Amino acid sequence: MCGRFALTMPTEAMESLFEAEAQGLPETGPRHNVCPTQEIAAVVSWEEGRLIVPMRWGFIPRWYKSPTDGPLLINARAETIADKPAFREAARARRCLIPASGFFEWTKGESGKEPWYIHPREGEAMAMAGVWQRWMSPEGESLVTTAIVTCAANQALSKLHHRMPVVLACEDWGLWLGEEGKGAAALMQPAPEDALAFHRVSTAVNSMKARGPELLEPVA
Repeated sequence: MCGRFALTMPTEAMESLFEAEAQGLPETGPRHNVCPTQEIAAVVSWEEGRLIVPMRWGFIPRWYKSPTDGPLLINARAETIADKPAFREAARARRCLIPASGFFEWTKGESGKEPWYIHPREGEAMAMAGVWQRWMSPEGESLVTTAIVTCAANQALSKLHHRMPVVLACEDWGLWLGEEGKGAAALMQPAPEDALAFHRVSTAVNSMKARGPELLEPVA
C-alpha cells in the first residue's frame, strides 16, 4: 500500500517536469510527510492541456453521504480496480498522475515500527498512478478526491512490504492520462527492480504531525 509520501519539488519544477500548468495549488513549500485526507497535487489532462490541481487524498465514492460514511479509500488495488464499484468508472475515464519525491513504508523491528523512505534512484521526482472523483454531498458540498493505484511489490521492495504504488515511467504518462488511446491497464505493473532505492529513516515520521527535511535523512 501507500499510506504516506513526500513532495519537495517547487510548483514551477512540477510544471516543467509534467509539461502542465498549476491551478489552485496552495503555496505550502516542501512537504516531507504527506498524510491521507490532506490536499495533494495531481496532474490531469483536459482538452486545453495538462493541469496540476489540488485533490483530497482519500477517494469518496458517489454514494457516500459524507466523507466519513465508509472506509477511507487512499489506495486502489490494480488487480480489482476495473471491477470495484467505487473505482471502475474512474479507472476508465478519470486517471491522474500524483507527483512525489518518494514514499514511506514500515517494517517490524525490535523497537517497533521502523520506517523506510523509498525514492527514485535517479531524478528528483516520480509519478504515481492515481484515479480521481468529484464527490457531491446531499447539501451540495463538492470535493475532488483521489486514490493511489497500488500493485504487488517488485522483488527489491518486497523486503519491506508486499504492495507498492504503481510508479509510471515518463514515457507512459500520456497513456495513463488518456492522451494516447487505450491500453492504460497494461501499465499497472511493479516498477523495475533498479528504478527505486530505499533507506531507513527516523521513527519521528511515525507521527503524522512530524515535519521537516530531517524526516528523509538516512539513519543507521
